[in-house]
Amino acid sequence: MQSLEAVLFDMDGTLVETEHYWDRSLELLAEDLGGRMSAEVRPAMVGVAVPVSLQLLYADLGVTRTAAEQLRDDVFLYETTGRQIEAGVQGRPGALELLSAVRAAGLRTALVTSTHRRLADRVLAQVGPEFFDVTVCGDEVPATKPDPSPYLQAMAALGVGPASCVVIEDSLAGITAGLAAGATVVGVPTLQSLEPQDGLVLRSTLAGLTVEDLRALLDDRIAA
Repeated sequence: MQSLEAVLFDMDGTLVETEHYWDRSLELLAEDLGGRMSAEVRPAMVGVAVPVSLQLLYADLGVTRTAAEQLRDDVFLYETTGRQIEAGVQGRPGALELLSAVRAAGLRTALVTSTHRRLADRVLAQVGPEFFDVTVCGDEVPATKPDPSPYLQAMAALGVGPASCVVIEDSLAGITAGLAAGATVVGVPTLQSLEPQDGLVLRSTLAGLTVEDLRALLDDRIAA
């Protein structure tokens, strides 16, 4: 029977509380563009790359931006969010405790995020880069979530197969990527509602989740 070898964590909204920072940055950009971001569009932005979020925002506001303007908007979002992150980040309930337990159990770990390296490193500096064997960022992959490439790249770097991995995610894009990569996925929704899928275990929180629970999830999927 395949045993658990690695746990791969998403970052924003899964490992750390940063989605509210992105909220504020997007709201400020919408105001700068002469509008107000709707409550309905924000959940669709969770877990996807910034260029995708920008296109959703433009459609929501009914504006058209040139390629140069889109690049400036991208920079604005990263710089504005980065300043907020530097003021401090907090872990999601149970997330950092689970990460510590996974490391203590001798399992491999990876951070797999759609956020670009220049911002992810600011979060890692606070969480502790030593907790991860591998980090994969959105500007280091051929395609971002929901494509499985980020998780497949992390698994290859870790030297593990998907059947021995558990992915921890909060978004539909991330869950889709993890499942397509062949991993068992734990979904802990934040801004999006998530529906049950084969290979997906939904939880309201990571608080109380143990390494033995993760091993059991993998065993259950293999036995099914």
